[in-house]
Amino acid sequence: MKLRMKVLLIFMVLLLCTTVQFSYNKLSAAEQDKTQHFGFKRSLNEKLPSIQEEGFADIIEKNEALFLGNTSKKALYLTFDNGYENGFTAPILDVLKEKKVPAAFFVTGHYIKDQPELIKRMAKEGHIIGNHSWSHPDMTTMSNDQIRQELAKVKEGVAQLTGQSNMNYLRPPRGIFNDRVLAISHEEGYISAFWSLAYKDWEVNKQRGADYAYQQVMKQLHPGSIMLIHSVSSDNAGALARIIDDARAKGYTFESLDQLMAERLLGNLLP
Repeated sequence: MKLRMKVLLIFMVLLLCTTVQFSYNKLSAAEQDKTQHFGFKRSLNEKLPSIQEEGFADIIEKNEALFLGNTSKKALYLTFDNGYENGFTAPILDVLKEKKVPAAFFVTGHYIKDQPELIKRMAKEGHIIGNHSWSHPDMTTMSNDQIRQELAKVKEGVAQLTGQSNMNYLRPPRGIFNDRVLAISHEEGYISAFWSLAYKDWEVNKQRGADYAYQQVMKQLHPGSIMLIHSVSSDNAGALARIIDDARAKGYTFESLDQLMAERLLGNLLP
């Protein structure tokens, strides 16, 4: 992506973060603090997944969090959770570089301290580095100041390694959240990014092979998929190149979260 386009996308994301207003105070304290565990009705046959049955769709919408991408086209948004390293992130980065696919990597404090060179490589190769909290806690149990500290430490740690001062996306650890966590996170400049495509891939001692990973991902593809993949999975690393090639063969394109947010902002500005 050309530098001018990157600058434009960053500007538009920052503008969105500073212009969106929330009705946070309209909820009672109990409603603000009710703990939610992210889940969704999965996609089959390219139909859109849903969170309407989960009871938190209004909280997601109110706080401008991401669940689906642009569903008007066959766009895919590849995201990885990097809590710790299991030897597969470098091969994943190799595939992304070869296939020219952008991705977002959500990192923890442990990953920053343990894998500084991989963090630098992610940034150098043009990927988004997102915030997955410093210690991977249940942030609904923390005070507002503790939440801010968790997020600030990750942002500062990545900036020290990469020189990138901006960090625009957050993935709440464990998929646990409430209205207060999302609101505080947004006050800190983050867009909370959930997902609309995922499977149980994080148990390193229960891997079932690249073919299994391929089938689990491909059967859930849908327009606007925000794909959650755990980089600790050998299955995912083995299947990634095939997933990219075959998704493209089905007419899908891989786009970045920055592009998605730029499109959303333009959509809000147009009459």
